[in-house]
Amino acid sequence: MRPNLSAALMCAVLAGGAVAAPRQMESLGRGLVVMDMPDGDAFVGWRLLATDPDDITFNVYRSTYGGAPTRLSADPIGERTMLVTRAQATGVPSAYAVRPVIDGVEGPPSQSYEHATQSTPQPYISIPLQIPPGASPNDASVGDLDGDGEYEIVLHVAGRGRDNSRPGLTDPPILEAYKLDGAMLWRIDLGINIREGAHYTQFMVYDLDGDGRAEVACKTADGSTDGVGNVIGDAHADHRAENGYILSGPEYLTVFDGATGAALATTDYIPPRGDVAAWGDDYGNRVDRFLACVAYLDGARPSLVMCRGYYTRTVLAAWNWRDGALSHVWTFDSDDGTPGNDDYAGQGNHGLSVADVDGDGRDEIVYGACAIDDDGTGLYSTGLGHGDAMHLSDLDPSRPGLEVFDIHENPNHEHAIELRDARTGEIVWSRPSEDVGRGMAMDLDPRHIGYECWASGRGPDGIYSAQGRLISDTKPRSCNMGIWWDGDTLRELLDHTTISKWNWLDGSESTLLAAADYGCASNNGSKGNPCLVADILGDWREEVIWRTEDNSELRVFTSTTPTDHRFTTLMHDPVYRLSVAWQNVAYNQPTQTGYYMGPDMAGQPMPDTTLTP
Repeated sequence: MRPNLSAALMCAVLAGGAVAAPRQMESLGRGLVVMDMPDGDAFVGWRLLATDPDDITFNVYRSTYGGAPTRLSADPIGERTMLVTRAQATGVPSAYAVRPVIDGVEGPPSQSYEHATQSTPQPYISIPLQIPPGASPNDASVGDLDGDGEYEIVLHVAGRGRDNSRPGLTDPPILEAYKLDGAMLWRIDLGINIREGAHYTQFMVYDLDGDGRAEVACKTADGSTDGVGNVIGDAHADHRAENGYILSGPEYLTVFDGATGAALATTDYIPPRGDVAAWGDDYGNRVDRFLACVAYLDGARPSLVMCRGYYTRTVLAAWNWRDGALSHVWTFDSDDGTPGNDDYAGQGNHGLSVADVDGDGRDEIVYGACAIDDDGTGLYSTGLGHGDAMHLSDLDPSRPGLEVFDIHENPNHEHAIELRDARTGEIVWSRPSEDVGRGMAMDLDPRHIGYECWASGRGPDGIYSAQGRLISDTKPRSCNMGIWWDGDTLRELLDHTTISKWNWLDGSESTLLAAADYGCASNNGSKGNPCLVADILGDWREEVIWRTEDNSELRVFTSTTPTDHRFTTLMHDPVYRLSVAWQNVAYNQPTQTGYYMGPDMAGQPMPDTTLTP
């Protein structure tokens, strides 16, 4: 069941005095993937799209040695978007394709997937890298860079880095783009005047202008070199101080062509650093805390939002990239003297989230303990202060609207962990603690409706239900990432290189995948993140991308566990797609859907969408 929400959204938007319009989303192909299974079978998975009719079914075909294709099922497949079939003999080259069947009529084939059975099945796709010596693959994002309907990977390549709180020279941050077959598309070198570290380079990969090809946007500086060799600003400038901080020189925002890496437009970054001490210290820590996201501020088309500051002064600047022009839309500044804006200072996290929290059809930015409305004005500030993790979804489906689970660092109040109404900021429940370092919200336990919540810190021990009841004195060992992996609608735990299942009856964990056994490593030190978790291939479940220990490859792992559920690709849910875009920002957080996903879900809501060309 996939209820269409266009009528509900129309009513909500009209109530707010605006005209509803379909959301512009990516025109994706079927994302066909084939993986060998240990028992001699082959797993075939493909996408269901938001624009597919409810009664669509599929035929799956395979050809060998370039011969005529053979259908792999007696009847069209309608109850799921996966098939387990007997694999070909080892080394036999095969081509797989899927054809939709609508009203009994078979449609054209998908892009084919070339596959040869391996003698030792591996649960991943290898992507060889061409990164500079001594560098390491770090955060990644995806977008359809070349318009073929399938995702490419944009990879942040990191050398020597520094946290903002520590002096020292760093290597220049690098962005590289790869197709899933390993073909390298381009390299962007941000140069010596951009510092390397988790809080400096937040890169957005999204189709901002609706031409069917994703752009890449990030902060640049003198000496940044685009994917075709053109230098931005002064190629010879060196604005680094002896201690490694970069507190002088121009700062830019650049939009790059996703297919070539060429700079399409460059403008001054808003806001400029100005008086460094005005951001909370005078040595360069808090002034260079950056965040970024994509949001549908008009309800129909995506806008770019680049941010600076969250410990004290907080500034968000919205931009549109449309018809070949980069235009400034609005700026929110906690320190610009606008009455009430000073309530928003010091409320940001090491991350953010985006959704239409007030039901007007347009997106808001949940910026830690506060929210900024689609027009660049403050929606609410809780005053609860900074934290390191936050989750936004329909965490409690027994309540109307969306909820936020947020945590707070060294709080001077009793709400160290809190679940609040995403629209109003009203606290639904909370628990005290002296300090909370991490927090998680996802559906682990089918006995309780909604997402379970837990945190790492002194005080909030155990697992809490979405309604705030302590339901277990034992909590998972990790408080890091989540992934939809094993085929049910509960979510699995992901920490460093391990995916595990929470056993709610006895409070234990079972390992489902240990990627370290396949030579993989995680990123960002104690944060223990993969490069990316997102639904980029196959059926509705998420893939996870790790780097190899020797930094020579990315490995894309996809689940081959059969599933009885058929859902539209999560990438056609606007909240989820935007969460993939901001996942690389600062302290990586797990993706979230704009609806409750779990054992008690009442179908999969589908917003009104239009696909790019």
